[in-house]
Formats: sequence, C-alpha cells, structure tokens
Amino acid sequence: MQQLLARIRHQASQNPYQLAMRDELTAMDYGQLVEAMDSASGVLKGKRIGLLMDNSTAWACLDLAIIARAAVGVPLPNFFSEAQLRHLIADADLDEIMTDQPARVAALINDFGAEIKVAGHTVWAFRRTPQKSGLILPAGTVKVTYTSGTTGNPRGVCLSAEVLATVTQSLCHAVAAKASDRSLSLLPLSTLLENIAGLYAPLWSGALVQVPSLASCGFSGSSGLQIGGLFTALAWAQPTSIVLVPQLLKALVGGIHAGLSAPRSLRLIAVGGAPIAESLLHAATHLGLPVFQGYGLSEAGSVVCLNLPDDSRMGSVGKPLSHLRLQIAHDGEVVVRGPIHLGYLDTGHHAQSQGEWHTGDVGYVDDDGYLFLTGRKKTAFSTAFGRNVSPEWVEAALTGQPCIAQAALFGEGRPFNIAVLVPRPEVTPAELAQAVHTVNQHLPDYARIGRWVISSQAFTTANQRMNAAGCIQRQKIHADYQPMIDEFYESPQESPHVVL
Repeated sequence: MQQLLARIRHQASQNPYQLAMRDELTAMDYGQLVEAMDSASGVLKGKRIGLLMDNSTAWACLDLAIIARAAVGVPLPNFFSEAQLRHLIADADLDEIMTDQPARVAALINDFGAEIKVAGHTVWAFRRTPQKSGLILPAGTVKVTYTSGTTGNPRGVCLSAEVLATVTQSLCHAVAAKASDRSLSLLPLSTLLENIAGLYAPLWSGALVQVPSLASCGFSGSSGLQIGGLFTALAWAQPTSIVLVPQLLKALVGGIHAGLSAPRSLRLIAVGGAPIAESLLHAATHLGLPVFQGYGLSEAGSVVCLNLPDDSRMGSVGKPLSHLRLQIAHDGEVVVRGPIHLGYLDTGHHAQSQGEWHTGDVGYVDDDGYLFLTGRKKTAFSTAFGRNVSPEWVEAALTGQPCIAQAALFGEGRPFNIAVLVPRPEVTPAELAQAVHTVNQHLPDYARIGRWVISSQAFTTANQRMNAAGCIQRQKIHADYQPMIDEFYESPQESPHVVL
C-alpha cells in the first residue's frame, strides 16, 4: 500500500490545493491531507493498532498513518457487541486503540487513554500491554479485517499490502475512476468494502473522499435509519459514487417514492453485501438510479465481481475484476483464483497469496462471463419432497417487498416452508399476507412460503439474530421461534400466520 501513499503525495505535489477529504466538521486539500497523515503517524506507537471510531477524516488519516508506519491496522466495527469487541481486542492482541469513544474503550480494557487531535477531531489513544507471547500473524500482514465466523466469534482475515493495492487498482480501472469523482461513505469505514471503495480507490485516483459521521447521515445503532438524514447527506455530498447494502437501496427507493430527490450527480451506485431482489433492482432502475450489483469477500480483499454501466446483466453480480478468475466446482461452488488473503489470525491456517478460495457460495457463470449466485452451500436445505431450496434468494424476494424489513426461511425435511418475518412499522397482517402472496407467485412451488411468523422484534446483533457482518443467524432465529414453527407443522390447517 506504499503505492497508495506515493500517489497521495504525488497528487499533493502536483495539486496541493485540490480538495481531498472532508466530513461535516473538517475539510482538507491534498497538501493538508499529507500533513495530517504524517502528523497522525507521529502519534501512533503500536504495532497492532485498532480503530474504534465513527466515520470521519480522523479515521481516514489514522488508517493511512498506520500504513505509513508499516504497522498492522485492525478496524473495530462500532456495531460489534461489547463481547465481540473484547474477543477481537484479545484475538488480535492489540497494543494500541484509537477511538472517539473513550468511555467504551476504558471499560473494555480497564485503562485510560490520552487525548490527542487528529485532522481536527479529538481522539483518544489507549495503550495496551500485549498478552500473547507468540501471536500467529502471517508474514506480510498489514490489515486484519474481521468477518463472521462459524463459531459466532468474528474471524480475523489477514491481508497483505499487495492484495489491498491490487483490488484498489483493479476497482479503479473497472469503474474508470478519475480525479473529478466524489465518493460518499454511507457504510462504516471499518468494513473492508467501504475501506477500499470509499477511501483507498478515490485517493488512488486523486478524487474527493467524503466521510461524514454515520450519525449525521441519519444512522443510529446497527440498523436504525432516519430517511431524511440519508437524503440530507446525499444533497450535501453530491456524490458521483456510493456503495450500498440492499436495505439502504430499499430506503433510497422508498425515499424517492415519498417525494425526496436523489442527486443527479450519481453515476454509480454499487450494491452488495447480501442477496438483492430483482424487483428492487428493477424499481431502482425504473427511477433512473444507476444501480449495479456486485459481489465480494473479505478473503479475496473485498470486491470480486461488479456490474458496470457499460457491462451489466440483470440478476448477475457482474464479471470478476481483472486480477481474478472464477471457477465453478463440480458441486456448484464458486471458486475464486488470484491474490487472496494470507490466512486467518492465530489459527495456524495460512493461505497462499496467489491461490484459490472456495467461497461457500453456489452459482454459475454464463457464456458471457457473468456470475450468477444461487445460494450458500451450508444454508441450502431439502424439503420433505426432496427439493433443494436456497433460503437467501427467497428471503431476498421477501425483503424486496416494501412492507417486509427482514426475513428468515426454514423448511428442512418439512412439507412446506415457514418464514419468520419482521414487518415495517404500521404494516397490517393483510398487507403482509398480500406481500407473501406476491412473492409466492414468482417462486416454484417447492420454494414458496406456506406459513409465516410475524416477529415484533428486528433481527439485530443485540438479540443475536444477526451477526456483525449483517447476516441473519438462522440457528438463533429458529431456536427463538421453534415453538411457533413446530405448531404450524403440527396444525397445518390453522391460520397461515402468527404474531409473536
């Protein structure tokens, strides 16, 4: 990633007064960015440095400073629970944590931090004594990004400078990035996708990075959103590109239907992170939004495939970036070939920097090279009639309906499928029934929803029905609603839904 720093310094030498980065409190040109980056580098002391902060110019400058120091950066997502953060701090054996939430970190490590200024923001630096004598860290690791694990604890994916730089460069080439672009980060910078697409890629091309706090964009907690705040942020930034997850795209479409306006400056809205209902993509396209679905993996350095304005196919996640190749295994699993992660932190499992990664996703590549995903190997189930169902795609169709916020589908070994549904506020049971009926009309009979449970609680990290990566936790949801689910199967002639 020294290439990225070199490009930033070159831009500063050629166009020092060009606006480089801003949030709702501060703005800096490329000359000032280099000064802030170097200043931040001077205050860092650790070898493995965690960042627990909201989006800001300070977050961005500290991240770049960690690269400049050749230390290991470990983004700490704000939406992690306290238990997850304790696990992460211990797992990565952090020796320094930079934060804008000093009380939270003080409680986590039972110590006090020193107040400093970074890019016009007040930040606290906490030092921590390493607890592990022999932390297993693959050689060449510059960033550890945490992703959901099968055990419930997030797993640290170790990434090299080569992988991060390669993905950044390939992404810039794919989207024809240029210095006149303006990005806006609406996802946490602590997520690898936003870190690369919202920070590294724009700076690589000499563009403007806009990183307002997520609170100022209307976000609260891990899943709360005030629509007006989102559109205010869009109007303020006038971005040419943004990255969204499906729920944010749904909010954007809903806001436009309610009379709000999206900026005409947008030329690329990349959407990924979860399966997307085609109905939502069609609705967005009908409104004139330049929406393009993509696909990524932390183990592959983030973006793997992306539809593009001049090269897209509805229903696909696009073609792979230029440095990657795809292979479909005999069982339908998608295999990614090319530069991948170095391994998982402290597990002894080290991957090859040039190799392949079995993704766990199932899909196919059409004759023109577009990747279509059809499900996950581990979540697919067989009904009592021997039909295989990938629940993600039924769930995507359900959440594509305006009145359904979240959904989880079950039916392993059963004669029909049952969904646990989280409706939007003030949605009536009749409206929900109509939404399910609409979805069922477009599904094969074996994938249709036979009954459903209406949940009064959203799936969140707090109730452990969603993990830190935003994926629903099926086992937990099934366990919580098992009595209702079992009752439906025991009394199939009862009302098609129950409120819990």
